[in-house]
Amino acid sequence: MSKGTLKQILLLTDGHSNQGEDPVAIAALAREQGITVNVIGVVDDNHLNEKGIEEIEAIALAGGGVSQVVYAKQLAKTVQMVTRKAMTQTIHGVVNKELQQILGQHQEMEDLSPDKRGQVMEVVDELGETMDLDIFVLVDTSASMKNKLPMVQEALVDLSISLTSRMGANRFALYSFPGKRKEIDKLLDWTPQLSSLTGIFQKLSSGGITPTGPALKTALQKFTKSGSRRSLIAGDKEQLLEESGM
Repeated sequence: MSKGTLKQILLLTDGHSNQGEDPVAIAALAREQGITVNVIGVVDDNHLNEKGIEEIEAIALAGGGVSQVVYAKQLAKTVQMVTRKAMTQTIHGVVNKELQQILGQHQEMEDLSPDKRGQVMEVVDELGETMDLDIFVLVDTSASMKNKLPMVQEALVDLSISLTSRMGANRFALYSFPGKRKEIDKLLDWTPQLSSLTGIFQKLSSGGITPTGPALKTALQKFTKSGSRRSLIAGDKEQLLEESGM
């Protein structure tokens, strides 16, 4: 039986959106469709303003994902950490929902006996390594991101390499915003690795606007059109508990 697919949108930005739909509302819609939205706020010598930080946290919260504000030089480790943490968080959430259906509305994993809880966590860890993973990467290329793009490229290649040890299949798509003629541009369509990123960001022209909402909306559409593999949320969640022996 298929274990389904973990679906993530990874948004890399350094400012708050200023054009188009509300990105928080779009992130909530993504969550309803079984897609986790993770947001990394990238800073250099200048700190993100309070409004920008609030939006980063709100988008991730609405999207059921992880948010992190980080200096550009620390970006590679952060991208890997956020991706892994979101995978575990998503699986953990699905297991808890199943436990509530079986044990009662107010029962969660922490309410199990230590032995049972340990068994379930082993399943969560195993699924994190064996489930298929789709990551749709959205990179903000507005004017203030120009000097950070080489580090973004390095971080994404490192992410691709770090995930090759997983038993599950990985797929990545990479888009930037704002686009040259549209609100979002395709840099790479769905691919199993990001090694072909070499030099891709050097070709980009940085713009002034930040249409984060429209970019997230396009990401949802691309997930649908890609014939993306069955999501964990939409899949057979009872399989998780079957494998734990519960």
